[in-house]
Amino acid sequence: MDKNTKKSEALLYHSHPQPGKIQVIPTKKYATQRDLSLAYSPGVAEPCLEIAKDVNDVYKYTTKGNLVAVISNGTAVLGLGDIGPEASKPVMEGKGVLFKIFAGIDVFDIEVDTKNVEEFIQTVKNIAPTFGGINLEDIKAPESFEIERRLVEELNIPVMHDDQHGTAIISSAALLNALELAGKKAEDMKMVVSGAGSAALACADLYILLGVKLENILMFNSKGLLTKDNPSLSPLQQKYAKDIPQMTLAEALVDADIFLGLSSGDIMSPEMLLTMADNPIVFAMANPVPEIDYNLAIATRKDIIMATGRSDFPNQVNNVLGFPYIFRGALDVRATKINEAMKMAAVRALAALAKENVPEQVNIAYGVTKLTFGREYIIPSPFDPRLITVVAPAVAKAAMDSGVALNPITDWNEYEESLLERLGNDNKMVRLITNRAKREPKRIVFAEADHLDVLKAAQIVHEEGIGFPILLGDKEVILELKSEIGFDADVVIIDPKVGEEERRNRFASSFWKTRQRRGISLLDAQKLMRERNYFAAMMVNEGEADALVSGHSRSYPSVVKPMLQLIEKAPGASLVATTNMMLTARGPMFLSDTAININPSADDLAKIAIMTANSARMFGIEPVIAMVSFSNFGSSTNEGAGKVREAVAYLHKNHPDLIVDGEIQADFALNQEMLEKKFPFSKLAGKKVNTLIFPNLESANITYKLLKELNNVESIGPIMLGMGKPVHIFQLGASVEEMVNMSAIAVIDAQEKQKK
Repeated sequence: MDKNTKKSEALLYHSHPQPGKIQVIPTKKYATQRDLSLAYSPGVAEPCLEIAKDVNDVYKYTTKGNLVAVISNGTAVLGLGDIGPEASKPVMEGKGVLFKIFAGIDVFDIEVDTKNVEEFIQTVKNIAPTFGGINLEDIKAPESFEIERRLVEELNIPVMHDDQHGTAIISSAALLNALELAGKKAEDMKMVVSGAGSAALACADLYILLGVKLENILMFNSKGLLTKDNPSLSPLQQKYAKDIPQMTLAEALVDADIFLGLSSGDIMSPEMLLTMADNPIVFAMANPVPEIDYNLAIATRKDIIMATGRSDFPNQVNNVLGFPYIFRGALDVRATKINEAMKMAAVRALAALAKENVPEQVNIAYGVTKLTFGREYIIPSPFDPRLITVVAPAVAKAAMDSGVALNPITDWNEYEESLLERLGNDNKMVRLITNRAKREPKRIVFAEADHLDVLKAAQIVHEEGIGFPILLGDKEVILELKSEIGFDADVVIIDPKVGEEERRNRFASSFWKTRQRRGISLLDAQKLMRERNYFAAMMVNEGEADALVSGHSRSYPSVVKPMLQLIEKAPGASLVATTNMMLTARGPMFLSDTAININPSADDLAKIAIMTANSARMFGIEPVIAMVSFSNFGSSTNEGAGKVREAVAYLHKNHPDLIVDGEIQADFALNQEMLEKKFPFSKLAGKKVNTLIFPNLESANITYKLLKELNNVESIGPIMLGMGKPVHIFQLGASVEEMVNMSAIAVIDAQEKQKK
């Protein structure tokens, strides 16, 4: 994609369907006049009076306790510099999105139009009663240091400048584990720092708390080593200035144990790396280009322990591992500040988490059999679902132990459960799926590439590294559309009707041999190969593509027919079905069968349940399956309810380890309190159901589409189950986003089938 197209896409993302990335949503009922009279006048006077009597009741009756201000004056926005408060607003909104999706924290972004330190401080102090915490963002140094210091001292709510402390906390956790792997002690380390801005200074300060000695740290800015005779250094930089002659970065790196880079790309050469001590620790965190390329570094030194700021290399130092959970813990105990004890608690919690057994979801995201603590895994992945239940409690406990918690937690089990409930629908699953696909991209046939939205999806798949598109359709139309959307990559384009006679005949012959005793003649097969879905399926069958996606422009039955004719079932499968993964507020839910089997038998339902369970496990989710009906455990003798009962009985007998039960009504399946009270004997009692198997296609299809349209729930699917090859069919009129997600599913399916 060219620069102008990327710019256009970014601007469109921020402006449509409505401007901006965040909104305010009421949390109380407001449908009736009675509701409104409670929400505002006269009912609102009651909590006002209670807060007037005891100001701490503001946490009881308002959102203050879960509301953080992300505040900037726009003087140091990303790498864009001083672009002003209005121009910083998209970044502040984006930070608000991260707070919400990772820790369930609500955010108001505040852009302050002043560069005067005192004015900025007073502005924040004046609005502080609104908020439970303050996240300072993109404020240039050295003003940022004084602003944070003053606000921490003068406010009684948590304040943190994440640009400084976020990187420091995450990299400190990485350093603890790197030192352990290297068999070294912090107090003996010689450390070289490239960069002397707020993040580098905060990192060095925290490393000293870990044991690194100040006298062993050599810090460089763009002009060279920080030395005592440099009058331009800030007071905080003076702390790291040395009373020695000026030297180069190359000279400083000789026999150095640690290199910390927070500066610019490609400033460390392989020759410089080779001069470092044994088992060198290199944190090259300039983005997007590290101080030394990861692949170059590990090719140069086999004993290196390396981290970067990039997600496509191991050991990403990503601030999202820290700030959402640090504020979560601080807010939940009403901490008056974020102190060094709380930061260090986050450091040690992150370091310890990297040593624990990794959840299957994380292994899946990284496309490995098993991630284990070692040189390529020294800090947890942002995909790790345990972060919120590990880091937030550690921070909360540290706040309590250090005497800054006004609302101590007494029941830690209950607290952990409340944290898990906050995970909800944050699209983690989409990120996991995409990341896993990118680990081993495959060749994907897009059978309708001469449709604009399909081509846009193929473009994203290519540019994001999800797969290698093969475009089927009218070549002239595809080339014209590619030019229109700036899709200038050199990808394979095939028109099955033009110039493909040899391949059509070869595919037809192969197809005919498998269907000649089922009423298909060779001539019939040759004609069918002019149709793109037949042609695409044969490309996959013949190994000329790894997967295919189709269905955007045609009805599902018309597209699934050639797939069922040409593609064999998976080994051991006697049935083909589909499931939809719905990204609901309670987490991912699998709904089956949503597209194939109109009225499945009891035997079919059991098979669909087993295939869906295997599909859920493929995404690192242990299935908890409700076989739903209009009946509860024999309350109806209807034939439809009976077949569900029969399927459940079969599963209980033959798959006793599978958590499945029914027949059960959907509300009882999804409401744990109702289920445990009425049916405590059920295998689902005390469990959170994440998979629903429906008695027929009608109910399954209607349910998933109602969820999608009425609740704006994202749907990934229908995911084909039981097919011998990775073929997946979009719903008619699927969006670009849905097609990209399904393409990633197709790649993952191909990866899994390749393993077998």
